Amino acid sequence: MREEAAQRIEIDRAARHFDSIKDLARRAGLDRHDLQVLAAGNALRTLSGDRRQALWQAAAAVPDKDLLRPADLIEDRPALRPQTEGEEIVADYRAMGLTLNRHPLALLRPQLAARRFEPASVLSTYQNRQLARGCGIVTVRQRPSTANGVLFMTIEDETGVVNVIVWPGVLERFRKEILNASLIGIYGQWQSEGDVRHLIAQHVVDLTPLLGGLEPASRDFC
Repeated sequence: MREEAAQRIEIDRAARHFDSIKDLARRAGLDRHDLQVLAAGNALRTLSGDRRQALWQAAAAVPDKDLLRPADLIEDRPALRPQTEGEEIVADYRAMGLTLNRHPLALLRPQLAARRFEPASVLSTYQNRQLARGCGIVTVRQRPSTANGVLFMTIEDETGVVNVIVWPGVLERFRKEILNASLIGIYGQWQSEGDVRHLIAQHVVDLTPLLGGLEPASRDFC
């Protein structure tokens, strides 16, 4: 949202808390865009109850001009179904690229456990050269020119991150999955030398469909 609008909100909130979305719109001089951005980012939950109600109320809370400005409109609010936790998380990622709710993989953990994928917190306890299965949302892909074709990848779950090393031969076999998957499963060998820990990929699967409508972005330097 616009910086000047955010500053007005901060100043007015310091003077007195807002008691409704309409109060917020009027006192901070917000337009429809400002309110929709706040609603989409779930920043109006304490004033509306949930994101869907906030989006509905935001559309009607834009301050009127001239004679109608001080008037209060009385209307019935629709009984909108609250979003599920999964829908909330997807909406968070669409609006902000992250979520302050539970990590998406916390919801998928039963399915991943059924496939015998271990969370990052468990993998970090593995011994050197132990066979391992890890799964996470891809956050970084990089293939430095000095790495002789080796690709380094970072995946994230609800317990932490795992650094993955992909040798050139494995990259050639699973290029589509490695370069395109948002949620990826790695079968391989754990490497632990002192504080340096990696999962060496040997087999890769694309599990992106499990995310539903979630589309997380990764930073790729390939």
